[in-house]
Amino acid sequence: MLKGIAVSQGIGLGRVMLLEEQGLPLTASGGREPVAERQRFRQAVEAFCQSTASQVEQLRRSAGDEDAFILESHIQMARDPILLEEVEALIGEGACAGQALEQVCQRYIEIFSSSHDELTRLRAADIRDMRSSLRCLLAGAQEVSLRNVPKGTVLVTKELSPSVMSGIDGENVVGIVTETGGMSSHSSILARALGIPTVCGVQGAVALLKAGCFVIVDGSRGEVLCSPAQRVIEDYYHRREEFLSHRSQVKKYKNRETRAASGEVFSLTGNISLPSGAAGAVAAGAEGVGLFRTEYLFMNRAVPPDEAEQTAAYTLALEGAGGRPVTIRTLDAGGDKDVPCLDLPKEENPFLGQRGIRWCLAHRELFLIQLRALLRAGVGRALRVMFPMVSTLEELRQAKALLGEAAAQLKAQGIAVEKPLPVGVMIETPAAAWTAESLAQEADFFSIGTNDLTSYIMACDRSNAQVAGMCSPLQPGVLRCLGHVIASARGAGIPVTICGEAAADPRMIPLLMAFGITGFSVSPGAVLQVRKIISDWSLADAQALASQVLAAGTLPETAALSGA
Repeated sequence: MLKGIAVSQGIGLGRVMLLEEQGLPLTASGGREPVAERQRFRQAVEAFCQSTASQVEQLRRSAGDEDAFILESHIQMARDPILLEEVEALIGEGACAGQALEQVCQRYIEIFSSSHDELTRLRAADIRDMRSSLRCLLAGAQEVSLRNVPKGTVLVTKELSPSVMSGIDGENVVGIVTETGGMSSHSSILARALGIPTVCGVQGAVALLKAGCFVIVDGSRGEVLCSPAQRVIEDYYHRREEFLSHRSQVKKYKNRETRAASGEVFSLTGNISLPSGAAGAVAAGAEGVGLFRTEYLFMNRAVPPDEAEQTAAYTLALEGAGGRPVTIRTLDAGGDKDVPCLDLPKEENPFLGQRGIRWCLAHRELFLIQLRALLRAGVGRALRVMFPMVSTLEELRQAKALLGEAAAQLKAQGIAVEKPLPVGVMIETPAAAWTAESLAQEADFFSIGTNDLTSYIMACDRSNAQVAGMCSPLQPGVLRCLGHVIASARGAGIPVTICGEAAADPRMIPLLMAFGITGFSVSPGAVLQVRKIISDWSLADAQALASQVLAAGTLPETAALSGA
């Protein structure tokens, strides 16, 4: 049995197809003059953009707008004026188009791969993907296509690119195994969207798994079984049927209220990264949007979006929600979110540097543009504004003051604004957690970001494999902190939602219910599952479990009690 990272749930049983990276020689191009070679390169870029646009539409139909954006960003990269200028400069110095492309892309790949920022590292994989497609076009070679693979195929490869993923037929491909990647890689996101069981990070998979051999991919446990015995195969076929039956059963929770077995009602909303995602979240059964991450509007572009563009984006999200509440988080740059158009400074430790609300308060004019856009889009709509990475009461007051200043600027222009919008705080620093009583007196709501909060409490980098195991919301210190924040919000009479990964964790849901959480915000694909889990628990049973878990002193104990 091979072990890896479980990135897309489900069980796939089938035969291995090895997918090897296509290596193309970077030979000179027949002694072409630089002018002709530049033209050949430009034609390849245009062909790439047209082909990718077609793939985007196909992916949009199969996975939705949010996930199609992953591939759409490749078009923006291919048309990046700086990259194009650097490639054409090398062609002018005598390099062929393929050599120039290779040299420029490799330099960016090395820079991005060495970054501390998780999103920046993902861009390295995107550039490799774009480079591979352009190399094929320049060489006149055929790109890898998975449209006609046999039924029952398990793809095994070192790295699976988003462009190749976009052509996968989910009816024929029953599992994916890769040597690289993780939960947040773009291919893993697409695998989840397509519902294909996937295990990443399986060292030596290409060498160990032979073409044609029968394997089982357990995307829930992160396991790959090669040439299993017949009794094991039969057991996993049974498990797969149970998994598919469970997935089918949760569909009946789509149009239901989110209610505990004892009658308590909770809000259940979706997390999105693009304006078009709001309609998709509602279609998936969400009661609105609990977290719209606006930093994605600023990525993969040369200049930040202006006020009109942002207003249109926020309006699209609000309209897509169909009158349901939408919580929009203001720009959260820094940390693991590198946004090139903002020219963020390189910091020794970006997670402890100028990120989130700190960066916005230090860049008032750009922040005011976003706040004015939010105020304009919020007129007559159920918009809530949330500030990220707040650590002090002063930061909250300063941000609220700027929101008031933005409203005054619009009124001076004769532009109507909504009565004061509900303003919330993202609780994701220990300082905010332990001063929650004070913040709750001046905030209209809380939303707890458990990913960063857990990392800061445990002093662990969740992307560091050596310490990632400690970075769990089931840590006794994290659980006690969550209980304090929720109690502080309830004591002040304001709603408190949880929007980190813990919100969809079956082990955490009853504990959060017992602590007094009022809402959950999760990825749209997890909405129905979370609603079902909530319906399975009475508040009394959840509180009894929480009492036992809070009495435990170690992570193994809390995990065992919570059913891990």
